[in-house]
Amino acid sequence: MIVARFHAAVDEIPSATWNALRADDNPFLDHAFLSGLERHGCVRRDYGWRPHHLGIYRDACLIAAAPLYLKTNSHGEFVFDWSWAHAYAQHGLNYYPKLLCAVPYSPVCGPRLLTGAATDADTLRGIAIDAIRDETRRLGLSSAHLNFATETDAAAFAGRDWLMRFDWQFHWHNAGWTTFDEFLAALNHKKRKNIRGERARVARAGVCCEIRHGDELDATHWRALHAFYRSTFDDKGNHPALTLDFFHHLGAAMPRNVVAVLCRRGSALLAGALMLRSSTTLYGRYWGYHEHVEGLHFEACYYQGIEYCLRERLAMFEPGAQGEHKLARGFLPTRTRSFHWIADPRFRAAIANALRHEARALDAYRDHLLMHSPYAERT
Repeated sequence: MIVARFHAAVDEIPSATWNALRADDNPFLDHAFLSGLERHGCVRRDYGWRPHHLGIYRDACLIAAAPLYLKTNSHGEFVFDWSWAHAYAQHGLNYYPKLLCAVPYSPVCGPRLLTGAATDADTLRGIAIDAIRDETRRLGLSSAHLNFATETDAAAFAGRDWLMRFDWQFHWHNAGWTTFDEFLAALNHKKRKNIRGERARVARAGVCCEIRHGDELDATHWRALHAFYRSTFDDKGNHPALTLDFFHHLGAAMPRNVVAVLCRRGSALLAGALMLRSSTTLYGRYWGYHEHVEGLHFEACYYQGIEYCLRERLAMFEPGAQGEHKLARGFLPTRTRSFHWIADPRFRAAIANALRHEARALDAYRDHLLMHSPYAERT
């Protein structure tokens, strides 16, 4: 017999059991990452996150799962539905709480419907989707959402009454290059010259960058990286939800997944970027600085990451959400997908119509971007 159960903490599921259901080694779906968020004060009710993880069981054996949360706001999601919430409020209805299948604070594509190597994986993904919808109905919620789906997960929504929404992120794909100079040679002359100029300005400022993994960082490094992270959020007036204890946890629990870029002048740390990696992909995450140096953001967050991918033979670099400035540095628009189940049929129809208009505008936006491709031959 197959049953769905919901868990108030990911630690209610053994880490080996959860990780056995992952389709790949995407670090954001690692039990250690999700558990660390909960244990170290990053995912909390007063921040709008209440864990409600889905487990699909056959005869008490976990056969599928999904990271699931009850959300009382839309912070930390990066698929923006504030206008939907506003429309509900205008009609005297509650949009929150809602049910969200996602990784908190992480606009990173990856598997959300975890089925491991099951021979009936397609069926299990369908069961998980229906279980999320049914739980939304049972709790009387406005909606359910799944953010940053893989193509495999997206295919599971075909024929179901979920709305698909898409957007663009800027990703770097290795086209067979082995050195940074080979990558530069693929760019048009203007972009190649600009990148060399940006890197030269950082060097003239006396700043050097080094990369270390999590097990190569000491307590001083972690304090500095967390302070850099906090400074970026403070500058933008946002709340830095990730704690220093969580940063330490990443270094201890996932040491070789952590990739830190440390930027120094002499012995002084001026800036840093913290990234995560899988066996195929580098993920840019958190950046900050104590002293502004022209071009250093691009060096630490993009060029050091590209060089790392080339050395490590990684196929892709996802540097984070948004940012048209990434296009000129070799990152091309890549489609991201989210899926939404809206309980009220009137709002479902209105949102579906809005998404059709949005999709046309986003397709035109991509066409415009590719007219300005940085590559000598567009890729």
